[in-house]
Formats: sequence, structure tokens, C-alpha cells
Amino acid sequence: MIIPHRSCGILLHITSLPSKYGIGDLGPEAYKFADQLQAAGQRYWQILPLNPTEAGMGNSPYSSHSAFAGNPLLLSPDLLVEDGLLEKKDLKHTYTFSEDKVDFETATMFKRELWQKAFLNYKSNEQKTLKKEFDTFKQEQSTWLLDYSYFVVFKEHYGQKSWVDWDEDIRTRQENAVKKLAEEHALEVEQEQFLQFLFYRQWNNLKVYCEQKDIHFIGDLPFYVSYDSADVWANPQYFKLDKAERPSAVSGVPPDFFSETGQLWGTPVYNWDTLAKDHYDWWLRRIDHNLKLFGLLRLDHFRAFSAYWEIPAGEETAINGKWVKSPGHELLTLIKQHHPEMPIIAEDLGDIDQPVRDLIKAFDLPGMLVLLFAFESNEHAFESSFLPHNHTSNSVVYTGTHDNITVKAWFKDAKAADRKMFTNYVHHEVTQENVHEVMLQLAYASVAQLAIVPVQDVLGLGHEGIMNTPATSEGNWQWRLQKNQFGSKHVKWLRQQAETYGRVV
Repeated sequence: MIIPHRSCGILLHITSLPSKYGIGDLGPEAYKFADQLQAAGQRYWQILPLNPTEAGMGNSPYSSHSAFAGNPLLLSPDLLVEDGLLEKKDLKHTYTFSEDKVDFETATMFKRELWQKAFLNYKSNEQKTLKKEFDTFKQEQSTWLLDYSYFVVFKEHYGQKSWVDWDEDIRTRQENAVKKLAEEHALEVEQEQFLQFLFYRQWNNLKVYCEQKDIHFIGDLPFYVSYDSADVWANPQYFKLDKAERPSAVSGVPPDFFSETGQLWGTPVYNWDTLAKDHYDWWLRRIDHNLKLFGLLRLDHFRAFSAYWEIPAGEETAINGKWVKSPGHELLTLIKQHHPEMPIIAEDLGDIDQPVRDLIKAFDLPGMLVLLFAFESNEHAFESSFLPHNHTSNSVVYTGTHDNITVKAWFKDAKAADRKMFTNYVHHEVTQENVHEVMLQLAYASVAQLAIVPVQDVLGLGHEGIMNTPATSEGNWQWRLQKNQFGSKHVKWLRQQAETYGRVV
């Protein structure tokens, strides 16, 4: 069991932290939140993927142009001042930022100005220590950093067109052509690498600070990568593409109770035969990279390690897809050789069959139990694995995830029979005002070794606290914690609950 003690944690993405610059970052408020987690008896801080996001993909952290890069938008301007790369006067601006929502567009415009200044300041008076650190970083991250920086700069050069629409010699990575274009944009390439250096420097400093407080990050790794990404451009052989290097098959999930046509995600599926010939090197590097960043790693869409839904390119829905087996057992065996402790959580929600369960059991991975899925009144209701009396210890229990509505919103919208089932189950007077507290206590009382609660459920927020509504492309990923909204009364109450249910070591 990878979680050695009964413990608890909070789900809050970095973008959702308070800040003065339109988006949460790795600066002072992140350190303050770590202090609050420690005081509240929490041992884990779960976040969403840290990769760069794109406006064209709804700013989803699950749709990125790199599986390895960090999101420069999370860089803290305040810490850049502390490093001498910016001056305090540089942080003065005329932009108007919302306090309760992430303003991706405005934050990007403002921070791009700061990135340019920070890089030029670095170039004009290169600090020897910083330059040495930067050189070391470039060497250590050489397997992805150059490809990523080329991709970002070339994409700008080609007016943000997808890489498949670039000049053929660049699209097909002809060595001389790539080298020539890179030399023409040498400063921009170096700036992109410098931003990655700064991101990972700030991240590592926060991670070290948290670990000193016995707070450990749970990261999140999407199964697929975007087609228009540095990964596919640099490694087209690892994906099912046609002769024109466009996807021949794409990802999704089949029709189910929630969707008559399934979900068409559209990301390219893997060419597992080629990956196997290279001993899954790209996947192993990706896992290694993430496990250096986090104490635990949640593998999103884990069922695809057993079999995935493959849809022919060009289909308008997911109906005409088919299940294709994955070499998940082989890949997980190699991961275990690299990481014998297997610090991995399997996201085993959705359409899970016996082969998926067998794969999870074979590697003794904890799965996920979401209480919001537990109280659906029907004739088989009490057989649900999500109900606490069916929980197992090698699990992570959640009130809800970033893809769910909040507990309060669920209770308000739930069918009368579902609400009655819940109140009968907890033998407690449940109201719209206390339902989030009752649900948290149910999670903490579970035999599951780890309990994670979104901060929105600690605060008792309703529909206004929703982070993401699956199958929608607008208005997601914007929710933010306002300054001092999570305060001493919440810290004290969380500590009491953690102590009551034996989740403080």
C-alpha cells in the first residue's frame, strides 16, 4: 500500500489560488496555503496537470501542447522580483483582473510582458549562479526541452497554425531546415527554455517547502496528448497517423447512459507496436518526469491501460468506435521496475470492466471512490462500490472531483429519492446548509486510507464553485479561491475532523 497512514488532503489547482495577477501562481499564496494545510492536519495537496494550456482548447489542463513542459502562466511575478529578474515597478499595470475567476486572456497578455522583461534582464546582466543553474537544467531536460522550445517558437513563426500545416521541411523535421529556422529565432528559443527553467525552479522550491511540512503533492497525468503538440510533432511514429501525418484514428469513449453518441475527444491514439519496439521509452520518460514532481501520481482514464475506445478519423461521433487492447500490463511492469513502490493512483471511474479491475489488482494500485456517485436510489443501490460500507482500505475516497458539481449543488439538484437515501444512510439531519460537512465526515470516516476533499466542499459552495462541466467547452477551469476565503475557522474545523477520524499522524 503506497499510502502508509490514514491521512487526508485537499484538491485545489494552482490556477485557483488567490493572486493579484488574474490567475493563481507558485508565489506567496501557494506557500500560505501549504501552511494552512499543515495546520489543518492535511498531508496531501492534489492538483490538476501543470502543463501549458491553450485558449483554443478552452484552457483545459488536460489539453496541452506538451506532456513535459510546465505552464509559464503559473510563474509568480513576486518571486521573479525576489530573484532580481524584475523590479517592483514592473508589476504595476493597468489591467483589470477578476478576483473570483481566472482571466486567462488578460493574465497571458500581462505575464508575457513580464516574461520578456525578465529574460532581457537575465541576458543583460547574467548572474553566474543563475546561468549555471539554467545550463544544468537544459542538460537534464534535453530529451524534451529543445523540441518543445522549437515547437512553441515555430508555431508563432507560422501564425499559430497546426504543425501539420507548416512548411514540409519543418513539418517533417529536416535537420538543416530546423536548424536554420531555429538560428533565425535563437533568442525566442532561449526565452522559452528560460521560462521552463524558471517554472521548474519555482515549482521545486514550493515542493521542497511542502515536503518540509510533510505535505505531499498528488499530480495528474492525462492518458492522451493533443495532436497539435510538441510530442506528436517530434515523435509522430508513436501515434496512429496516416501518410500525411494526420490522425488515422482518434480517442473517445463509447455511448453510455449519459451520452447516446459517446464522447469524441479527437486526440490521436498510440501506435503501441512502435512504442514497444522502443521499449516504451517515451512513456517511461513521461512517468519518470512526473514522479520527480509529485509524491503521488494519478493516472487519468486508467481504463485505457487495459483497452481504449478507438474511433476512425473523420467520424462526427464516437458511435462507430471499437475497443482495442492496450499493453498496459507490460508498460506498468516496466514502470514498477523503475519505481518499485508504484506511487500511482488509478482513476478507475466510468466504464470499468473486469480486465481493468484485474490490472489494478495485479499492481495493487489504489482506486477512486466518489461519494457523489454513491447515492443513486435503485434496486441495486446498496451494492454500489461508492457507498462507504463497501469501501476498501487501499483506496482514495473523494466527496467529488474537479469534474463533479459541488456537494451542495448535488444536494440541491438531486432527486427526492436520492436525498432521502442519503439522509437515511447517515442517520443525520441533513440540510442545504450542512450537507457538505456531513459528506466530508462520511469521507473521513471511510476505511479508505486517504480522503481528498475539493476546497469548494470545505467552504460549502454551491453551483458557483464548479470547476469543470465535462462535455462543455466554455466557462470551465475559471473558479478561484478569493483572498482569505479559506480561513482559520476552516483550518480549525478540518483539523478537528482529521483528529476525530484518525487521519492525523
